[in-house]
Amino acid sequence: MRRSILLTLMGAALLAGCTYVELPGKDETDYSGGDSSHLTLADHNATLETKALYAHLWTIKEDGFMFGHHDDLWCGRYWIGEVGRSDTKEVCGDFPAVQGVDFAELIDDRYASDPVTNERKLGSVKQAYDFGMVSMICLHLDNPLTYNKPGADHNKVGGAWDNTSKEVVKQILTDGSDTQTVYKQWMDRLADIIKNLKGSDGKTIPVILRPYHEHNHTWSWWGSSCTTEQEYIDLWRWTVKYLRDTKGVHNVIYAISPQIDSQQDESAYLTRWPGDEWVDFLGMDCYQGINNLVFTNNLKTLARISQAKKKPCGVTETGVEGFTKKTYWTENIHAPMTGRKVSLLMTWRNKYVGVDESDKHYYSVYPGHPSAADFVKMYKANNTFFCNDLPNMYQPVADITVE
Repeated sequence: MRRSILLTLMGAALLAGCTYVELPGKDETDYSGGDSSHLTLADHNATLETKALYAHLWTIKEDGFMFGHHDDLWCGRYWIGEVGRSDTKEVCGDFPAVQGVDFAELIDDRYASDPVTNERKLGSVKQAYDFGMVSMICLHLDNPLTYNKPGADHNKVGGAWDNTSKEVVKQILTDGSDTQTVYKQWMDRLADIIKNLKGSDGKTIPVILRPYHEHNHTWSWWGSSCTTEQEYIDLWRWTVKYLRDTKGVHNVIYAISPQIDSQQDESAYLTRWPGDEWVDFLGMDCYQGINNLVFTNNLKTLARISQAKKKPCGVTETGVEGFTKKTYWTENIHAPMTGRKVSLLMTWRNKYVGVDESDKHYYSVYPGHPSAADFVKMYKANNTFFCNDLPNMYQPVADITVE
């Protein structure tokens, strides 16, 4: 480990919670105080390792934040499918603390189309667990109502961004409908995959599951242009019940993640909120560019909701596509995140481009990027957690109970 960090997992400071931070708009309630040593999951039958991970997600914010990167362990800008490689590690010498992976193509109508990539994704989750990292799963699922229509290309017609019909969620929620039958098959595959994620220790791997993300926007079939607020809430609850109760999945932490790019207050964040008993982790997808004022204020709001609801929180997606700013990491990531009581921040992926330098689809650092030296500065800060800085995330935390 490059440094030794003592996690303040108990004592009066933790029990007192976050201190009050003055915010504009409707954020007027002081949420400090209360018992932060007792946490509740949507799944009371969650595995011991899942409960332990949840406790660590809650307590680690007292000492800093975990850095994460989507797809980090199975592909980078100039490589793909090489076990042991990581754009993050090749810059700073360590893997990130969190890896994001999209399981959509493992479970929807494309599930058999690319077995090589599917195995790479599954292998990366197992590798992350063995390293002591955390895995977060998202789902850019095809539209179960239109996926097989003529002209389907999975980018617009039939894909996750096919928002042409207001009927899809209605049909998922209609017992016996053809769409529900299809969707249950997809959820069955998801349940089977998650239940059978095993580490080298033989234990089931806990994951953070982030379904129906960015639901406050219009571009997806589960978004605000295709569903009423109640339909979205019902879809979320249906999914939790189906995975937890019908399929017996007990190694999931359920994360919600609206996309908040402009300065918002609590009421905006909680639009379409499924209910406290249905959500475990408060995520926020943030694509505000390099606007630190917006980012900082939204982080404060997120942290205050987190403290009020006694649920850990984090930035579940962020970054600037194709950025070249040399001081991006210290000025636009580390500075806003410092002192915010937010447990993690995950940048979006670096697409594998081979030798095609014209493709600028990257959101994080890689060897040779202009910000590499600045990334190392952030890595060396005492309040950033990478893989080797983590405690054992799958062992219980002293004086924290999780039900």
